Amino acid sequence: MVPVISLSVEAFVAEKKNLEKVLQLRGQHREKVGAARVDDTQLIRGAQLGDTAAFEELVRQYDRAVLRLAVHLTGSQEDGQDIYQEAFLRAYVNIGSFRFECSFYTWIYRIVTNLCLDHLRKRSSRYRDLTTTISSDGEEEQILDRIPDQRAGASPERNMASRELRGCILRAMQRLSPRERVVFELKHYHGLRLRTVAGILNTSEGTIKNTLFRATHKLRTQLAAVR
Repeated sequence: MVPVISLSVEAFVAEKKNLEKVLQLRGQHREKVGAARVDDTQLIRGAQLGDTAAFEELVRQYDRAVLRLAVHLTGSQEDGQDIYQEAFLRAYVNIGSFRFECSFYTWIYRIVTNLCLDHLRKRSSRYRDLTTTISSDGEEEQILDRIPDQRAGASPERNMASRELRGCILRAMQRLSPRERVVFELKHYHGLRLRTVAGILNTSEGTIKNTLFRATHKLRTQLAAVR
């Protein structure tokens, strides 16, 4: 008999982070504050005067965080790479119009997040490319299902329950709107404050709170079905 799955939103977040490790979506993002902001200001002003080395330094400081965000939000290494390149191209073209009304960090995250939102709205399934493959029998299957559970006490029944749990996580996330999904992930997986998320999406903190509430409510409703 397959064990009954009981999953809270907190457990959901923890399990999805484990999935990211399996899929090798690694790296840790840290918000840049304090002295780094001063350095950014000098680099931006240099880039605005045509100093390509200054812009290249901005790219060097933020490229890993931007690539990680793009891959994370699109669910695809290839799509994430494309959006990463497009984001810095747009930043380069528009650096002259940067008015220092926000940090470069917020500005570049806004660019990449908007590109990801446009991308997600065009896709019906965010994780399909990354999590499915074709078996030797010609049938579509989950890549994660091929990974055996090597932990002590693992059993076929436990493995089956784990596969069901992973499937529930993927389906639940896919039923969020692109904006709900982005807000939920920026808050819970990238650890950003609601004020920062609001700045990235160019909206109010209250609007972000409402979006996060809707996303959390939808996830709880979806996860309640597997209890």
